Amino acid sequence: MKYALGVDIGTTGIKVVAINKNGGILYETQKGHDLISEKPGFAEEDPNLWWKNTLELLKETVDRLGSDASGIGVSGMVPTLILLDENGDPLRLSIQQNDSRAVEEIAFLKSQVDEETYFHRTGNVINQQVIFPKFLWLRCHEAEIVDKARYIMGSYNFITYKLTNVPSLDVNWALESGMWDIHKERWCEDIFNLVDLPGHLLPPVRRPHEIIGSITENVSNVTGLKPGTPVITGSADHVASTLGVGAIEEGDLLVKIGGAGDILFVCDEPLTDKRLFIDYHDVPGKYLLNGCMASSGSLVKWFSREIARTDYDTLTDMASTSTTGSRGIITLPYFLGEKTPIFDPKARGVIFGLSLSHSLGDIFRSTLEAVAFGFKHHVDVIEEKGKEIKRVFLSNGGSKNPLWRSIVSDVIGHDLVYIPKNPGSSLGVAFLAAKAVGMYSDWSDVELFSKEREIQRHNPSNKKRYERYYKIYRKLYEQLKPLFEELYDIEREMRKDV
Repeated sequence: MKYALGVDIGTTGIKVVAINKNGGILYETQKGHDLISEKPGFAEEDPNLWWKNTLELLKETVDRLGSDASGIGVSGMVPTLILLDENGDPLRLSIQQNDSRAVEEIAFLKSQVDEETYFHRTGNVINQQVIFPKFLWLRCHEAEIVDKARYIMGSYNFITYKLTNVPSLDVNWALESGMWDIHKERWCEDIFNLVDLPGHLLPPVRRPHEIIGSITENVSNVTGLKPGTPVITGSADHVASTLGVGAIEEGDLLVKIGGAGDILFVCDEPLTDKRLFIDYHDVPGKYLLNGCMASSGSLVKWFSREIARTDYDTLTDMASTSTTGSRGIITLPYFLGEKTPIFDPKARGVIFGLSLSHSLGDIFRSTLEAVAFGFKHHVDVIEEKGKEIKRVFLSNGGSKNPLWRSIVSDVIGHDLVYIPKNPGSSLGVAFLAAKAVGMYSDWSDVELFSKEREIQRHNPSNKKRYERYYKIYRKLYEQLKPLFEELYDIEREMRKDV
């Protein structure tokens, strides 16, 4: 039985999906892992664990379906930073895209770079997500490790490399690294020089759908996949999610509730805004104006584990007994600083409006609403660009929660297209691999996977109520911003004293 495989390296787990040419999902499986945040602003993970789990999941899938896979694609978090040695092994934990440690490096680089010129060239602003401030941090704090590096890769590039022994980078990792000239489509060597990054550490840049090689003999022996199984470059997870739900036309918007929160708007030209990111769509000739919030699902997981110490379903039941606006609690979701649209690594999480009358359910509901308010902030930016939002899709783990779906719909004021059986990024990159090997002929064939869908209707009355809370949400950050600055200075001084 012919099938294509999609592997997704997510913030909270690895997923594998197998699809056929008729739009069928043959098998899904996953393994969880944890984000590691041992210091304020740090967000790291273990790439060796990703690789171990990937091999185990691929073997499990082959044991179920047989070895006749037509192709493999890998998606993942972007732009994760992994340093590899000569043997292709990680030299340290990964530095995740939502890591916000490089505050001083960002300030230094902003003093060295003309930000208007930089934005025009790269479509980026210098912020906590882009790669080169993090690399500079490594230069300053872990120089002995940097000196041993042979390659710099991202999450899915690392797995693709381990599968094939062929080093590569996806064009969207390059773009989101902040070191890629979007007009000339080449590296900005002056940025390399600024942070002392040797260009030879970066593998060749390829398009997501390109076949870069085939699995190694060792991978074949471990997993049972046939020798010579093709592997594509792979895709950024949020881009693959956009493809996977069928958001391929201008005006389509995807709201993705994963470990981090993404919001992606499809457009026909490379539209840029300093408050958002720009990406290449997996569909050639299309682009994505997108935002990425540092924590959404990871915030909920943290609250469940560290604060409530109870399971997610129980907390959802508690939150369901609360009211629109969580009985007056407003939470700022900046528990790892924030990327878009405020780009403030010094921002912190806040639970505002507490009283002794509030319950655990009220507080938990306010975290769900906080993420929805973050999405609403992005919708405002897109509409300020003069763009019309025509269809809104909702995907990833958080979308399975009916309460969270209704909150997001009411807050942003749009009906949502929810596809219950859509695996997200893993499906998108599996389709990308399938198209690369000829299983599909047209990009619109991805809609075969969205025949079953639900429409989440927004409640206009709830929307009006949320608008009042949302105004406070926006004001709360602006008024607390100076205090975040002061708090950061205190934390920095204390770290120096230790």
